[in-house]
Amino acid sequence: MAEHVLITGGAGFIGSRLAKRIVDDGHTVTVLDALISQVHGEDPENDSPLFKSLDGVATVIHGTVTSTDDLRLALRGVTAIVHLAAETGTGQSMYEIDRYVTANVGGTAKLLDLLANEAHTVRRIVVASSRSIYGEGAYIDRDGQVVYPPHRADEAMSQGDYRVLGADGEALTLIPTDEEARLHPSSVYGITKQMQESLIMTVAPTLRIQPVALRYQNVYGPGQSLKNAYTGILSIFSTLIRQGKAINIFEDGLESRDFVYIDDVVEATFLAVTHPDAAGGTFNVGSGVATTVNEVVGALFKAFSADVPTHISGNYRLGDIRHNVADTTRLREVLGFTPATPFEDGVQRFVEWVLTEPVEGDTYQRSLDEMASRNLLK
Repeated sequence: MAEHVLITGGAGFIGSRLAKRIVDDGHTVTVLDALISQVHGEDPENDSPLFKSLDGVATVIHGTVTSTDDLRLALRGVTAIVHLAAETGTGQSMYEIDRYVTANVGGTAKLLDLLANEAHTVRRIVVASSRSIYGEGAYIDRDGQVVYPPHRADEAMSQGDYRVLGADGEALTLIPTDEEARLHPSSVYGITKQMQESLIMTVAPTLRIQPVALRYQNVYGPGQSLKNAYTGILSIFSTLIRQGKAINIFEDGLESRDFVYIDDVVEATFLAVTHPDAAGGTFNVGSGVATTVNEVVGALFKAFSADVPTHISGNYRLGDIRHNVADTTRLREVLGFTPATPFEDGVQRFVEWVLTEPVEGDTYQRSLDEMASRNLLK
């Protein structure tokens, strides 16, 4: 059966590629996007490649999920929704609290309120959740028991101790975090993503709509914003390398993330829309591999065939986690999909694309100054 899919935030990094994947499979796509300047620049309708890539692919509505009128227009004839629209950026969320809560939580509430109170044709809704809702995620203690540690203390990190410790101060060992893990986000952004997911997974079944939650890990690849200084170390470090500027590596460089390539994310999201067994499910979408920041820098230097000075500064951001690696067993067993792009291959493709793009201005330092002025960057 052909679907008519609404992608909120669909002119962004993930949504623009997802729209093409869905249309190529014979379905119809409508995109609702606010085209914010932080991601798309000051003149997105003329200058944003992501926006332009939707020409001839999807019907695009320039609007916001915080507007009932915009949502009502976008929902006409829709049978499935992929809810990507959100403000992103862990650090920025800690001081632009109202903006993040209004867009992420308020926009989701408006969407569900409209579905609850007006006639519609929606049968499934996929929400883009985030690994940030896990906080520090899963570890094991010295006895081999799974534990979900508290957030790291400012006092310890100020002394250069970045380890994740148990309640009694013992060092813990990282393990992949599965979907049954305790949810305890450490940032405003993480809290809003947990609320988005909870709202949709709770309300949608009462409306006879099948909900699906995708907990994205760190998504990267060609097309990600090089303008947004608040998210994406690959973009930030790439811009610094192209500018010949030094890279400041926070903590000790051994902090890690689960980087998952954009094509793998698009395919997992497409399956969440179309696969019968996805209904009602919650899925981690990641590579299942933890990559340290030092390894990221090394991979970028190799892909660029260039390097710049690096400084392991010991700086740290309040609200940041130490490590992140996803257990992707459920994605494989239920949807039959395993993300398969090795990090070095993905970085090579990313850098090849970056080199075709103009060098962006240096907005990264301004973002750091903003956080430092609010005592969030130490």
